[in-house]
Amino acid sequence: MQKPHWTKEELVAYILLFTAHSNFDEANTEKNVIISKVDMQTFQKIHDEFDQDNDYQSLQKIIQGVKDHNYDADDLQSLFTDIKILFFSDGEYDIMERNMFLYLKKILS
Repeated sequence: MQKPHWTKEELVAYILLFTAHSNFDEANTEKNVIISKVDMQTFQKIHDEFDQDNDYQSLQKIIQGVKDHNYDADDLQSLFTDIKILFFSDGEYDIMERNMFLYLKKILS
């Protein structure tokens, strides 16, 4: 697997896309949240890459991206806030989304 060379914006888009798929359904409201964070071209580029990756590859890329961009506690807090906004955007915060949130907090903090 090649190491991604993402901008911070691309990394955020990838992480949000990954979390949007935690319940195997990318709702339009979730897509809109991601597009509110990045431009449409970035969203499409990252979406195409995401579609090629399996869960293991996605997690490795996310962990590496967070390291590469030297995320500190404030950056992580901002990221986790964005993830919660994404999860609540469709009016539900189901058990799979909750588990994904807790898992990402654990591996990224």
